[in-house]
Amino acid sequence: MSTATEELPRGIELTRKGFVTNYPPYRYWRGDVAQRFLTPAPLNIYVHTPYCVQRCAYCHYKTTTLSENRKPEIDRYVSSLCREIELASKRFDLKARPTHSIYFGGGTPTLLSKDNLSRIMDTLREHLTLADPEITVEGEPVTLIQAKADHLQHLGVNRISLGIQSFADEIVLKTGRRDTEKQGLKAIEIALGTGAVVNIDLMSGLAGETDATWAHTVETALGTGVQSLTVYKTELYSNTDYYASVKKDAQFLPSDEEEVKYAAHAIKQLERANYLPVNFFTFTKGGGFMQRHTTSKWRGDDIYSFGVSAFGALGNISVQNTSDLQKYSDMVEAGELPVARGYQLSAKDLMARDVVLGLKLLRLDRKEFQRRHGFDLVKLVQPTVDALVGGDFLTVTDAELALTRKGLLWGDYTGRQLSAAVDAVAS
Repeated sequence: MSTATEELPRGIELTRKGFVTNYPPYRYWRGDVAQRFLTPAPLNIYVHTPYCVQRCAYCHYKTTTLSENRKPEIDRYVSSLCREIELASKRFDLKARPTHSIYFGGGTPTLLSKDNLSRIMDTLREHLTLADPEITVEGEPVTLIQAKADHLQHLGVNRISLGIQSFADEIVLKTGRRDTEKQGLKAIEIALGTGAVVNIDLMSGLAGETDATWAHTVETALGTGVQSLTVYKTELYSNTDYYASVKKDAQFLPSDEEEVKYAAHAIKQLERANYLPVNFFTFTKGGGFMQRHTTSKWRGDDIYSFGVSAFGALGNISVQNTSDLQKYSDMVEAGELPVARGYQLSAKDLMARDVVLGLKLLRLDRKEFQRRHGFDLVKLVQPTVDALVGGDFLTVTDAELALTRKGLLWGDYTGRQLSAAVDAVAS
């Protein structure tokens, strides 16, 4: 019969010395980490407005049209929103952290009255610590009149994002909207007049799109002189009017091959006009005018989100509020946070998240990934990296992984491949 000593690996001495008090041992502890602990992490805020003038055929977000609501209902929602800000700030001590960005999304935030917009901003200023924040407001062209734009400027809004989608009136009409090219151009002019950085959203692959209509949209967008342009792919979701129309063969969307062609055309024209990619769907003049909020989101920074159906994350926990408007207000009025569901990310989840979201910023810092997670990403998933490099989606250096021009067009595909490989290795 062997003894316990004989079962130990060779060279290991059986001893009771070496009382363990911490892991890792103190010799690995560093002063710079202590400083990070003492410095409050920046906070980003999202505020959701669920109201729209009209329902877009492609939209899958939680929205409701003005025809389905009255002023008292909207006022009640804003009151609930302000109460939620107060409750969450106290519960999570949000005021102790510097707020670097505030993003008003929707829906259509520019639909809210000037009084309600002021109320929300006053509440944010009271219950948070605003550190010269980027304040972004989304808007629909028909809602951005001069008086509203002047008020946004008064509130400190320094970034406006307009959902144009297309400058071809016949394409916009098929989305269920009534905006015109003339209205869109006027809204852009008004937004630029506030001094804010202006972004306009375009969508490639809308119903009825042709080479001619898409070329007109891209050319018109470039002619506006805005600082930022985003080009989103049209996605077909089961809860949209587009989906119902396609199922009935009443409407047809461009094929995937056509949509890729439209996106490639846009990238070529944008870069020719010196609008350079800052992520794989946003292009800015000279590569400047980075949006702080979105960049923070892709880097995995904390975002606390307010409003019905809003979702965000603190640390390694992601949460979403209830999507029921009535329930949302009832809970907040009762002094409860309206959180409906959440997910706690494991160490493996955090690695996969940092890959699939981080790559949206076109490149991943290998040293930063190793500092966060303890692994060199390239060595961790070498076969997948090699395949993506061989397919001309990625380039790799000692410092980073970077998307190629082809990778820019297929960014989410590249991110999914890498994150799936991380998930498989870490399982």
